[in-house]
Amino acid sequence: QVQLVESGGGSVQAGGSLRLSCTVSGYTFSSLCMGWFRQAPGKEREGVARIHTDGSVIYYADSVKGRFTISQDNAKNTLYLQMNSLKPEDTAMYYCAAQLATMSWCRSYARQYNQYNDRGQGTQVTVSS
Repeated sequence: QVQLVESGGGSVQAGGSLRLSCTVSGYTFSSLCMGWFRQAPGKEREGVARIHTDGSVIYYADSVKGRFTISQDNAKNTLYLQMNSLKPEDTAMYYCAAQLATMSWCRSYARQYNQYNDRGQGTQVTVSS
């Protein structure tokens, strides 16, 4: 059974940092397309960053480029999202998602949250001004 468990959310002031973690069980941590998504109240869920675990960062949303970094630790079966210079508009529930897939699929098709078979429960990030 595949499980994705996010952690690391919390409340910070603008300019602060948080590191989100997504620990994966039930998958060998390779050949996975993995993404971070977020959803703020009253807004649609949006993709934040995407990586293929064979070693390629695929995507960052324009709104987070230069501030957020997606990475992985294969030994720990864990995906990370390092978030620096946080802004109030980063406030949202953050979700990770995983799909066993080729890098080509991950580059071309993995833009929407519902395209991933496996998803976590989310972790809340709140940034105050």
